[in-house]
Amino acid sequence: MNILDSIVTQAASIAAIRRDIHANPELSFEEMRTADVVAQKLTEWGIPVHRGLGRTGVVGIVKAGTSPRAIGLRADMDALPMQEFNTFSHASRNKGKMHACGHDGHVAMLLGAAQHFAKNRNFDGTVYRIFQPAEEKGGGALEMIEDGLFEQFPMDAVFGMHNWPGTQVGRFAVSPGPVMASTNEFRIVIRGRGSHAALPHNGIDPVPIACQMVQAFQTIISRNKKPVDAGVISVTMIHAGEATNVVPDSCELQGTVRTFTLEVLDLIERRMKQVAQHVCEAHEASCEFEFVRNYPPTVNSPAEAEFARKVMASIVGEANVDVQEPTMGAEDFAYMLQAKPGAYCFIANGDGSHREMGHGGGPCMLHNPSYDFNDDLIPLGATYWVRLAQAWLAKDRA
Repeated sequence: MNILDSIVTQAASIAAIRRDIHANPELSFEEMRTADVVAQKLTEWGIPVHRGLGRTGVVGIVKAGTSPRAIGLRADMDALPMQEFNTFSHASRNKGKMHACGHDGHVAMLLGAAQHFAKNRNFDGTVYRIFQPAEEKGGGALEMIEDGLFEQFPMDAVFGMHNWPGTQVGRFAVSPGPVMASTNEFRIVIRGRGSHAALPHNGIDPVPIACQMVQAFQTIISRNKKPVDAGVISVTMIHAGEATNVVPDSCELQGTVRTFTLEVLDLIERRMKQVAQHVCEAHEASCEFEFVRNYPPTVNSPAEAEFARKVMASIVGEANVDVQEPTMGAEDFAYMLQAKPGAYCFIANGDGSHREMGHGGGPCMLHNPSYDFNDDLIPLGATYWVRLAQAWLAKDRA
């Protein structure tokens, strides 16, 4: 692998920062300490800092030469509301909060690249380091944009990266088009009429109506959308009743919908509402239908994805750059890709064997209480950020 020596030399100190952040996780829009650590390091390295976009966001500005061209590199900072099972020395000290998605590592890789550029300004243009809050919940990317991210810091393209467990360290993955799904939530309340369970003819039972509705939703996936278009409807909660001998007045369904395109999402929302209303009407019941759209699909620009792939290949070789298999997970970097060209890639996090003694007994997978970021990725990820920015700015100059 073609990793920058200057980054390898500083990798241990950057890993120490990563572990400190891991030990002190903060939830969405609460990343005050994390933002302080990031801003302090950038300032220490002579990098101007802007704070406050998206409430707790941090932007580091590295300029060199005279070119007006600029590139944005983004890392997310927030943790998840879950209890960590690991007991090693850098395990979470904040009960019910954990860096179980590797955002601590994302911050570390971008800091490693920033430290290199602070000492080696061998490029012509501007590199914006975007440390974003609230990816897990709250849409911090959108808040930074609405606060003027792209107006205050004009950039020609923006790039993001996420660690991906289960694949051998030393590999990347990137592809054009949709790579992560939209995330949406629904809530349906079926209004029937309660009765004694032994006299169901006196009431309108919402429970069998709910069962029919759940089954009917799956025909939207199998019969309404094109088979080649991806879509998921998952009913994940059903709440009804308080006693075994009472037919309840109402039954509530909740769940999630995932798609790779807004067109499929429009279809699913429309058909779900129709199905819910007409199934209820068929049984003389009524319903309340709520559908909330959260993050849109994450869609990579073809040219930027191909450019990123070439940079990755120059570091790890063509054979170690995989086709990025789309996932139904969601990512609010999607908002940035709606506003600017760019690409969101995966960097392999390994199989979990890197974890120190005292790790939890579960797998080293995202959103798992036994997860830990692999510090071996720091020099590789930081090198990618540096090479990507250098090549992008040189391309534009050429």
